[in-house]
Amino acid sequence: MTRILGIEIPSEKRIEASLPYIYGVGTTLARKIIKECNLDADKRTKNLSEEEVSKLQKALEKYKVEGDLRREVQSNIKRLQEIGTYRGSRHSKNLPVRGQRTRVNARTKRGKRVTIGTTRKDIVAKKGAE
Repeated sequence: MTRILGIEIPSEKRIEASLPYIYGVGTTLARKIIKECNLDADKRTKNLSEEEVSKLQKALEKYKVEGDLRREVQSNIKRLQEIGTYRGSRHSKNLPVRGQRTRVNARTKRGKRVTIGTTRKDIVAKKGAE
C-alpha cells in the first residue's frame, strides 16, 4: 500500500479510484490532481514511482484535506450549536439536519429501531390503585 498524506491508499486500484480514499478528495478533485501532475489515470497505484507519489503529495497540499478539513467541519458544527441555530440543535440531537422526514425514515442518523411495547392491563390497574 502506498502512503499519501499519512493515508494508506489501495495499491491494486487505479490512481483515479484510490485517491478518493483520502478524506476531502472526491472523483472530480482526483481527476483534476491527476491532470495537474500529468499522470496516466489508468495507472495502478503500485506502479507509481517515488517521483510521481511526491508530485501527488505536493498537489494535494494545496487543498484542505484530512485532519484540517475534519477540524473545520467540526468547528462549523460547534459554532452552529453555540449560537443556538435550528441546524445546530438538530446536530446535537442526532437528527437529520436538512429537512428530511423523521417519522418513518432517518434510520442512518437515529440508529437501530427500538420497539416500545404496550403495557399490560394488570400493571396499569396496579398503578391506578396506588
